[in-house]
Amino acid sequence: MFLSDRQTEIVAIAKSSGRVLVEELAARFSVTPQTIRKDLNDLCDAQVLTRIHGGATFPSGTENVKYEARRQIAASEKQAIGLAAVELIPSGASLFINIGTTTEAVGEALANHHELMVITNNINVANRLRLFPAIEVVIAGGVVRGSDGGIVGEAAVDFIRQFKVDYAVIGASAIDIDGALLDYDFREVKVAQAIIANARHVILVADSTKFERTAPVRIGQLSQVHTFITDHCPLPSIRNLCLENNVKLIETNGRSR
Repeated sequence: MFLSDRQTEIVAIAKSSGRVLVEELAARFSVTPQTIRKDLNDLCDAQVLTRIHGGATFPSGTENVKYEARRQIAASEKQAIGLAAVELIPSGASLFINIGTTTEAVGEALANHHELMVITNNINVANRLRLFPAIEVVIAGGVVRGSDGGIVGEAAVDFIRQFKVDYAVIGASAIDIDGALLDYDFREVKVAQAIIANARHVILVADSTKFERTAPVRIGQLSQVHTFITDHCPLPSIRNLCLENNVKLIETNGRSR
């Protein structure tokens, strides 16, 4: 397929950001939404991009979007999810926070809590929370992943297994229609599985773009968490799974179940 200059730029934006939206592209290029829809249809027909409602995504099923780009995707939604999550965590609790930009939003929102013990394999979370004397920060040992500051590997898994905490805040790179929680790095998945196994209450935080993505490594199932917080859950199958498995679904756009 021959790409026009505009289509080439659209692909570059999608590759760096993970997704593109029709209205945003129309404003950026000063063209009509119909023109952008045609561009996206052409790109999707050529399997360069994957169509989603209102836009398209870059179809990478084995490699995650770069960290800084992930921080920008659904940033306001992640902030709202973080605020909703910390309402469930009382002062005086112990908790795990694992790798991810949405879990980092939870860490940001913990600033007003007191007497917390936070155990994390996320350098960004540790660096933020160390500034608050009322929060004790314990950081896992292991291999530091240069791309995002995550600590992974067997040493991190062994470290996590030393604890039994009140809460765990976990993320996922993708959520499948059958409720599978998915990620890209098997080393990170092993740490996440240890976190789930050693917490009394597991809180999954994930914005709705995670329903549009895929990843190759299974963390676990939605049925293994106690609370799932998202901005919006568009899949009836996920809603049904939450009902069937007594998972509390909280949507920050105003609905909960």
